[in-house]
Amino acid sequence: FGAKMMEQNKQKKLILIVDDDVDFLTQNKMLLANEGFEVVTAEGQVEAEKALKEINPDLVISDLMMENFDGGFWISETVKKKNPNIPVILVTSVTRELGLKFDTTTDDERSWIKADKLLNKPIRFEQLFKEVQKLLK
Repeated sequence: FGAKMMEQNKQKKLILIVDDDVDFLTQNKMLLANEGFEVVTAEGQVEAEKALKEINPDLVISDLMMENFDGGFWISETVKKKNPNIPVILVTSVTRELGLKFDTTTDDERSWIKADKLLNKPIRFEQLFKEVQKLLK
């Protein structure tokens, strides 16, 4: 039984969620775990730095603005330097709060935004889950 559990855990995809909004972390950790993912959370950039030294996630979901205005950009870049094949989804309320718009559709923006997908908060779980599935194929 123990070996079977270990084997099952190996097959589960590991997702790191980084956000300073504890409600966002808790809700999405629970929902993704219910979909069969192993989920690790970090409450901000500093915790994410520590987590990324210890784990090798299959996918990262990160808020954009945390302790630092550009925390999510930093996390994306760190993840991509470690392994360019790890998909990163940036979630942000920067458009709603500050009126700034970011996108990953042009080559220019992709040259400095290292995320694979940018989603605006508030975000429905179905939308997030669809992107997670797409990026982990």
